[in-house]
Amino acid sequence: MSLAQTTSVALLGLDGHLVTVEVDIADGVPMYSLLGLPDAALSESRERVRAAMVNCAETWPNKKVTVSLSPAWLPKSGPGFDLAICIALLCAHETIAPQRIREMLFLGELSLDGSIRSVRGVLPALMAAYKSGIKTAVVPKANAAEAGLMAGMEIVAMEHLKSVLRWLRTGEREVAQEFDYQWSEVDDRLDFADVAGQPEARLAAQIAATGGHHILLIGPPGAGKTMIAERIPTIMPQLTIAQAIEVTAVHSLAGRFASRSPTSLIAPIVSPHHTTTRVAMVGGGAHAIKPGACSLAHHGVLFIDEAPECPSGVLDSLRQPLEAGTITIARSIGNVTFPAQFLLVLAANPCPCGKFSGRGHNCTCSSQQVRRYLGRLSGPLMDRIDLRVHVDPVGRVDMARSELGESSADIRARVIAARAIAQKRFAASGFTLNSQIPARALRTVFQPERAAMNFLHDELESEHITARGLHKIARVSWTLADLHGHKTPTLADVTQAHSMRGGIEI
Repeated sequence: MSLAQTTSVALLGLDGHLVTVEVDIADGVPMYSLLGLPDAALSESRERVRAAMVNCAETWPNKKVTVSLSPAWLPKSGPGFDLAICIALLCAHETIAPQRIREMLFLGELSLDGSIRSVRGVLPALMAAYKSGIKTAVVPKANAAEAGLMAGMEIVAMEHLKSVLRWLRTGEREVAQEFDYQWSEVDDRLDFADVAGQPEARLAAQIAATGGHHILLIGPPGAGKTMIAERIPTIMPQLTIAQAIEVTAVHSLAGRFASRSPTSLIAPIVSPHHTTTRVAMVGGGAHAIKPGACSLAHHGVLFIDEAPECPSGVLDSLRQPLEAGTITIARSIGNVTFPAQFLLVLAANPCPCGKFSGRGHNCTCSSQQVRRYLGRLSGPLMDRIDLRVHVDPVGRVDMARSELGESSADIRARVIAARAIAQKRFAASGFTLNSQIPARALRTVFQPERAAMNFLHDELESEHITARGLHKIARVSWTLADLHGHKTPTLADVTQAHSMRGGIEI
């Protein structure tokens, strides 16, 4: 037969769409036509497929070859269609039986010698194929560990085109590599015991990890801001399997498995440099839209050091995902929505020289310079920060102590216990964290005690806080109540939450 088809997947964000790869071989002037909105990398597939076939002792048809990727309106990008095109072409050339490739997915990039290289987004592609009823997928061997997370599919991991062709023609294949999918639960490399002193910052980190509250750490260089921020994931509960697969899918799309295992249950932490761009922060791209840092930190921590040094508009681009938990990117090829439910941790020096502290020693900056420096953190962004903590320089007494501070394991136990209380309270509400309590529920079902609400209303009337600030303080007070064992936030819980939110004037 001169017509054949295979199946692959095109990704728009995390959403996968099945693509039918059709190949027609007809008499006429030898040529190769690729249809279906391919990008530059996909348009170059002709030379990769031709060289791979010739170097595997297969015959390239010296005829008019037409390759159509359907649906034609869907933009398609990347080299991941190479294997599907090659198999369809060989089937149209009648060297592979069409029934052998029916209802089978092919993903992979071909090198010139026929090796099958890894591609990005294998896990979300397999998830889309599984939802469409496809049960068998051929993937690069380099993506086997990631693809194996799809337990309901038969995964055929191959590293060379010759192996694929031998399997399709004879049914013979090498013994599949067995992966021991032991989910990684603990990371012992970092521990809060390493942090000297800083009781207020430790408490703030514990509150942030318990309720999912955003935090700002301000202090001079060397006070321990980065140490504290990097250790927040160590006191967060491990991810559920569903959350871990969701995080893995985002990192697969970005090609970020060099720094994170596909089977990790540890909350991710992403630390972009303060010179990063808006596209790198929220995601984007001209052809293939990739997730940004805020999506890579989904269900984890987004840590931005030297926050006032970020270019204008970069931090403000986080305002929408902070509220919605998702980020939608609009481009000419379509709209893509990525998950972005993260814990934001900002760190900043108190002034340009970094030496200003509560003790006021050695700072050479004028008050105007300090205000201008911290003013780079916009008011609307700061209104979305729940906790603002001043990290004082570590003193001689703290450094002279021989005993270590409280370990991450001990803090994590309290965090897990407090989260369990919140989950039981929200069992019928559709959310699990105190930071997710809707504003209407804070004024009705989950209202702090009367004296506490009167205090918040007085602060609102005096314009010391905004309406958003009132809700933020109420949510933090619920976290404090869970940590203190109170059934309802008391006036003490609310005043402590208020002081931790307004402890630093920006």
